[in-house]
Amino acid sequence: MKESKSLYNKSLKTLSKELRSNSTLGEILLWDKFLKAKGAGYQFNRQYPMQVDDINIIVDFVCRKLKLIIEIDGYSHDFKFEEDSTRDQKLNYVGYTVLRFSEQSVRYDLDNVAAEIQMKIEELETK
Repeated sequence: MKESKSLYNKSLKTLSKELRSNSTLGEILLWDKFLKAKGAGYQFNRQYPMQVDDINIIVDFVCRKLKLIIEIDGYSHDFKFEEDSTRDQKLNYVGYTVLRFSEQSVRYDLDNVAAEIQMKIEELETK
């Protein structure tokens, strides 16, 4: 794993704010019911802009303390498997764990999504 300085990418701040204002229903549900105000026990940031090597990334949710990223994949991700895989590999290389959930699973099975995230949090706490 490569150690790195802050990966925050200030140049994407405006786009990040725009994405927060236009969140999907799944992102809103997960944020409101589980992640905001340390509901999961840790601070998470929404639509967090990062730069890893040569690519600009805005992740849906990140807990920087645990190096945990949560992505909610809508329909468009059905056609972006390679791009998502490359992003995940780069994020893994700099020490982040990436969890991906479909928009549908967050909308219709939020309790199980939250349970899976909580299990991952507990696993990362022991590292």
